[in-house]
Amino acid sequence: MEIRPDKKLITKSWLTLITISIVIMVFALLLLIIPALDSDIAFSQFTYYLWLIIIGVILLMWIITVPIMILWIKNLTYFIEDDKIVIKKGILTKIKQNIPFRMITDFMLERTLYDRWLGIGSIKIQTAGQTQNATGYEGKLSGLINWDELHETLRSDLTEARSSSKEIADLPKVNEGALENILIELKKISNILEKGE
Repeated sequence: MEIRPDKKLITKSWLTLITISIVIMVFALLLLIIPALDSDIAFSQFTYYLWLIIIGVILLMWIITVPIMILWIKNLTYFIEDDKIVIKKGILTKIKQNIPFRMITDFMLERTLYDRWLGIGSIKIQTAGQTQNATGYEGKLSGLINWDELHETLRSDLTEARSSSKEIADLPKVNEGALENILIELKKISNILEKGE
């Protein structure tokens, strides 16, 4: 089953950029206290350069971030297969991340403030000691509209994968030496039959 993130994920990214821009502007407003504390600094000149720098930083952030954000989300695709979850992502470097169900230990549903407001959610995939990133999760399925239904489906698939692997583990162990002896005897029988023809 192929799943693509909803367009609301782009809206969430826009809202995140707006929030960061507002925080930067609030920080700039707090910096306006400096000329009031030091009479040697001209308030109008300080204000002019401060806002020039802040607006430049915000514009630069938007110019760099927006195209990257849009391309990243456009190239994001998830595949739920019988035995694994595949996450395809990347802009210049394409990444295909395979997460086998046998390695998955749990799924965590995550809904931030913006997620709840937009009606989307994310599912984090946790594996048994295999992760290489600091979050502790191997992968993340972001921007999902039907997050709750998919979360339940993935949990049932995980339970099913665990029960089938348990059935395989419960099979009796085969003695390698006995198999080798059987193979030798079959070769002897084959040689005898070939000579007898």
